Amino acid sequence: MGFSQILFSWTAIIPVIVLLYYFFRKKYTDQTVSSTLFWSEIMQETRVSPYLKHLQKNALLYLQLLALLLLVLALMNPYVKKSTIVGAQTIFIVDTSATMLAGKEQSTFDTHKKEMLSLINELDGRPVTLITTGNTPKAILQQETNTKDIEKAIQKLQVTYETAQMNKALDVAQAFVGNTPTSIYVFTDSLDKKQLPMEKDTVKWIVKGSAKDLTNIAITRFAATTDGQSAMALVQLQNDTDQEQDVTLSIENVTGKEIVTESVALLPNEAVTKTFKDLPLEDTMTAKIDAKDDYAVDNSQTVLLQTATSKVVVDQSMHQLIQKGLQTINSSSVKIVPSSQVADIQDATVVTNQTALLEKMDKPIVLFGRDDVKKVEATGEVGTTSDALFAFSELKDIYVSAVYPEFDDYKTIASVGDQPFIQRSPKGDIVVLADIADTDWPLHPSFPLFLWSAEQELSESLGSLGIFTPNEQRAVALAQGDWSIYSQEDEFLSSITNGLLTAPMKPGIYTARSNDEEKRFIVQLQAQERVIEKGTSYTLGELPDNGKEEISKTSFVPWLILMILVLLVLEWEVQRRRGFTN
Repeated sequence: MGFSQILFSWTAIIPVIVLLYYFFRKKYTDQTVSSTLFWSEIMQETRVSPYLKHLQKNALLYLQLLALLLLVLALMNPYVKKSTIVGAQTIFIVDTSATMLAGKEQSTFDTHKKEMLSLINELDGRPVTLITTGNTPKAILQQETNTKDIEKAIQKLQVTYETAQMNKALDVAQAFVGNTPTSIYVFTDSLDKKQLPMEKDTVKWIVKGSAKDLTNIAITRFAATTDGQSAMALVQLQNDTDQEQDVTLSIENVTGKEIVTESVALLPNEAVTKTFKDLPLEDTMTAKIDAKDDYAVDNSQTVLLQTATSKVVVDQSMHQLIQKGLQTINSSSVKIVPSSQVADIQDATVVTNQTALLEKMDKPIVLFGRDDVKKVEATGEVGTTSDALFAFSELKDIYVSAVYPEFDDYKTIASVGDQPFIQRSPKGDIVVLADIADTDWPLHPSFPLFLWSAEQELSESLGSLGIFTPNEQRAVALAQGDWSIYSQEDEFLSSITNGLLTAPMKPGIYTARSNDEEKRFIVQLQAQERVIEKGTSYTLGELPDNGKEEISKTSFVPWLILMILVLLVLEWEVQRRRGFTN
């Protein structure tokens, strides 16, 4: 706190003058009374409450002195120093992933919204750019200076359940910086300092993370399969707390009826896998736990099952490890067919390396390698995108020595260094651009899981549209007609245009419906959204023009004037009760 007009401190002599006046004024007047009968009674009342009598007698003095002191303070203009946002502009990067819903009294997302609204008061006219995360970061506001519009945009923010992919949002923010001194606020749950681009000296980073004591118990994996007579389910639970947790795991059908239930004890920071066999046939299963944690979104997961077993046909020229891997997954429905006969198969999932079949086959296929081009040497680590195909198979520490050239119009979902490794065609084909002999992939647990995921995804396309991530856009094979998406409560959500389906935002079961046909699909959280990391908050960088935070001065004068007016009213009331003639 400080005073901007300290020279006016001399006015403190005014209350002193008033005080001296009261000291030297006449205290009483000589007056003759006819009797002293009531004198003792009056003195007794005075002795019982001397302070109250003194206050009543001198109330006007104290009110005048207080009013004069406040006037002196107002003339000296007292203020309090307040830090404000530095830089010529401000950028808010808001994490809208599902993990932002974690929290105790309120979610991390709601806490960050309140922080953003409070920061608006510190903008002092600076333009604001608001960016949300996701597979495609969006600039909700660009260089906006209208406070009401900024508040409205912040209030409308909501969680989109997509994985944050913070690097993309940081790149978008960098495009707005240029050479302008900028404060960039990142509202997320956890962000490694190494991810922040520190090349520019004109940026100050302020990272606002989640609370550090959040607990989470999650269903990390849920898979179910059927042979047409019974079903089998596999559930993996993860305890991310430091204490043993007892939870009740249940599997329900589409109507919410429990199929099986079991109590599970989870050791601290441990994962437990439960397998359930001979379950009744259901086309939809949902696994749930009743965990009391700070993140409820990952306490349930849903899968779709096919009542009929789909066939898998493997090209005889495929590596033995591919054949054995698929036979291990589903020995009764896997057939090994000579290469010359593969093209005649139309009612099964085909695994081959014949590139020409990509155009000939009506159904999507799995392509391991290529037979139309030569492979080239590959270097680097294997990296994947957030694709549903890798929900159970994380491609870590895999060595790939050579890959085939990519397909230009296909989407790359895994890479070796800068070279594509796995692609997905617009029709839904899965293409592995490498021969298994050129990798050590079969030595890793992710290989059979990948084969299972690919087989399940392509076989599901017979009766359903498969698994989607929140807001994912994907081309789907649908018959001609008008198709719309409906929720489980039969609420219309959106339309499918030109075969391009945009998945709903919230996880759950949805239906794509036309006039005479319908297909269901699942929107499922990605694996990254089932893990809560320890919250991090910190500040990095300083702006050269400022060196430190800018300081604003909030004056107390308006409040002091209000208090003086109240005191004047009180003085008037005291004088009125005593009588103005006195």
